[in-house]
Amino acid sequence: MEKIVIVGSANTDLIVRADRIPSPGETVLGGEFRIVSGGKGANQAVAVARLGGDALFVARIGTDLFGDELMARYTAEKMDTSHVVRDSQAPTGVALITVDNSAENCIVVAPGANARLSRKDIDDVRPELAKAGYLLIQLEIPLETVEYAIQTAAELGVRVILNPAPAAQIDEKYLKYVYLLTPNESECALLTGRPVLNGTDAAAAAETLLNKGVKNVIVTCGSRGALVKNADICTVVPACRVSAVDTTAAGDVFNGALTVALAEGLPLLDAARFATHAAALSVTRIGAQSSIPTRREVDDARFANNGRSADRMTTL
Repeated sequence: MEKIVIVGSANTDLIVRADRIPSPGETVLGGEFRIVSGGKGANQAVAVARLGGDALFVARIGTDLFGDELMARYTAEKMDTSHVVRDSQAPTGVALITVDNSAENCIVVAPGANARLSRKDIDDVRPELAKAGYLLIQLEIPLETVEYAIQTAAELGVRVILNPAPAAQIDEKYLKYVYLLTPNESECALLTGRPVLNGTDAAAAAETLLNKGVKNVIVTCGSRGALVKNADICTVVPACRVSAVDTTAAGDVFNGALTVALAEGLPLLDAARFATHAAALSVTRIGAQSSIPTRREVDDARFANNGRSADRMTTL
């Protein structure tokens, strides 16, 4: 098992369930309220740790009560938190999340200390990064820090997995350093400047990204599966059929599980199948980190499905 360094955001999520997501200017009476740990970086780091990966998390959180609770949770997950900085100049990031009866969500994030994650934080973790197999990173921290981390990892010979979420326009010159890019349809459209409405569009957009220097692309398409494409493969890994109640962390669980599988030496398609099963389990539960399955749960789900789904090369 190769070490995985996860660089990204850490938030406290404030979640309200409602019949529907309100329109602008509208107030909707909600139901259940929960406070849970979140943030795309932390979600992916917890997914890596809970699924059996060797996770080192690089992040910034406040010295407030929310930060205390997050540190306690990360320690309980047996993550390496030696590079989670307690920042006295900014509060812990907070996400306000509304989840409707169809399991769709609306999220507003106040980044707090996440906005202060810097190039220095990347330099500080450089010795450990040099010994890692993979860097997993997202876009919920300053883009200049993301780009610096990507280039630093690539120069050290570390394979970079970039989940370009939330959608943002990263400088294209850094794409050549990316081993695996994992956009959803809207993120893929932003990165390529072309609409992604179906499988044909996804394949064409993935080809565009490969031509920009990315080595491998997985376009995640929710309940329609994921398109896996590189110089030799263009295959759709179908999604598992489940009754979804909350899709908040599905993408983060997919990316964490994908990285664990690759760090264990699985081929790309098998890693994508493993990640698909993990993400499917997560959407059957409420919350971000609270929805992340254990390794045994994912393995049991895979074995129940004979270990894999039947991939296809048709459109999504």
